Amino acid sequence: PTVLPPGLTLAAITKREDPRDAFCARPGIASVVDLPVGARIGTSSPRRRSQLLAWRPDLELVELRGNVDTRLRKIESEGLDGIVLACAGLRRLGLADRITEPLGINVMVPAVGQGALGIEARDGDDDILELLQALADGETAAACRAERAFLEAIGGGCAAPVAAHAWPDGEGQLSMVGTIATDPERPPVRGMLTGPVNAPERLGQSLATICGR
Repeated sequence: PTVLPPGLTLAAITKREDPRDAFCARPGIASVVDLPVGARIGTSSPRRRSQLLAWRPDLELVELRGNVDTRLRKIESEGLDGIVLACAGLRRLGLADRITEPLGINVMVPAVGQGALGIEARDGDDDILELLQALADGETAAACRAERAFLEAIGGGCAAPVAAHAWPDGEGQLSMVGTIATDPERPPVRGMLTGPVNAPERLGQSLATICGR
């Protein structure tokens, strides 16, 4: 959520894992470029579905539910050519070998905060807040603050076809790309912007204004 309940604060954001989405394919497919026309891809994410169809309108997208192991098994049990999951989740579960290919942000912009862990704590609990700073990563926090500001400005939630990813880009700069899918019949609106790393919320809000036009 972009707005936390009263009395709680986002105390620390840890160093980011790989934020990209992962293409996990059946045997015989070594890359997304190997996908045949009409390939069957499993995903239930509105964000992933909108971007996949914008990239390859011929794909047949199949609803995919369950935990990670269940989803991976469905590649074989449901005759899928592949599925899309998060690289970070697969790596943290020791399943990096199941990643056929990480998807670049030119194909799939990640979800807001993907790959980062946010730690909530009681607002005003100074001892705990100070201890949690040992887990905080400044660059990741700035990027996630920009992404969260983008999502809040758009008014989207976790089920909305909204995506944003920010990253440090040179000394004192933060670059950011975002997409919004407002019409299922049209490709997502996509924008990119760079701004000062010390004003991440302003960057996210400005990009939301560009994409929301």
